[in-house]
Amino acid sequence: MASRRISLGMPTPRRTDETATTLPDTSDRPDTPTLTDRFGRAASDLRLSLTDFCNLRCTYCMPASGMTFLKKDQLLSVDEVVRLVRIGVERLGIEQVRFTGGEPLTRPDLEQIIAGVAALEPRPDISLTTNAIGLDHRAAPLREAGLDRINVSLDSVVSETFERLSRRPLLHRVLAGIDGARQAGLDPIKVNAVLLPGVNDHELPDLLDWCLDRDLQLRVIEQMPLDADHIWDRGSMITAGNIHSMLAPRCVLTPVAEARDGAPAELFEVEDRATGRHRGRVGIIASVTRPFCADCRRTRLTAEGRVRTCLFSREETDLRGALRSGADDEAIASIWRAAQWGKKAGHGMDREDFVQPERPMSAIGG
Repeated sequence: MASRRISLGMPTPRRTDETATTLPDTSDRPDTPTLTDRFGRAASDLRLSLTDFCNLRCTYCMPASGMTFLKKDQLLSVDEVVRLVRIGVERLGIEQVRFTGGEPLTRPDLEQIIAGVAALEPRPDISLTTNAIGLDHRAAPLREAGLDRINVSLDSVVSETFERLSRRPLLHRVLAGIDGARQAGLDPIKVNAVLLPGVNDHELPDLLDWCLDRDLQLRVIEQMPLDADHIWDRGSMITAGNIHSMLAPRCVLTPVAEARDGAPAELFEVEDRATGRHRGRVGIIASVTRPFCADCRRTRLTAEGRVRTCLFSREETDLRGALRSGADDEAIASIWRAAQWGKKAGHGMDREDFVQPERPMSAIGG
């Protein structure tokens, strides 16, 4: 793809990994303020990582020894986060903001960030992906600050399995966090679960029962090639097809009637096979075997302020440098638009030349 440098009176945004230090050629980009790409998609959903640090060490995300985490001055400050979201909302068409990590609850200023974003006009929908450790004490202040809803990462409700996956004996704290979120009135509460073969896959029917009994919405996620150890194996992963087969003896799954509308999860009504009773819904996020790239509406910012147009991208564009060098809002928006214009048609996992990103999930933001 042809590329050129753009002159906006500031340093050229830096990209990482194996990419050039230039933005894509935008000469054929339509004159629109939105985050449009060359395949006709417009991003309205911002996933913004607040930190790469996490207090768990999940095997599919982070090595047991941890990682070299960003220093405080490398992270976006409260004002920088709010400013970037404001630019996204006012100038780029962002309607939804999801804060991720690492673990965003490890930021003591999370309430300030959410309050700042909730004060924007128009106000975006604000959600949080968290492991819920410490949420029991912070759910009410976060909701008061403006948090609308949460997704809790929880792969097992069996203590031994949880510890094997997360390398930490902290299931009780996660469950306390979920209870705190419910008491604070956060709704809906979604549960994100990754299944690993021979580890927790056999627990899926019971995990779904556990969620449905508590009015929690389970989202089962195919393991993606975003592990720090780079040992992901497509041939042994639990697929969407496997998930249906595991649930079939106990449940009848029927696709929901409403349109998916760009959401990553394919939703199904859950009917108890033995009694015929409707019990709720379950979602399956099949990024690997049933990719939804053609309707992707997401743009991503890492904790140090770099645009990633896809979870599996090996290209990043620096916005923090522009922020800290005095660029005005429109200049930053222009860089962001140019970066999004270069979004690829899909993640390319079916291609023989697919290369896993260097960054693991904790360093990207989910």
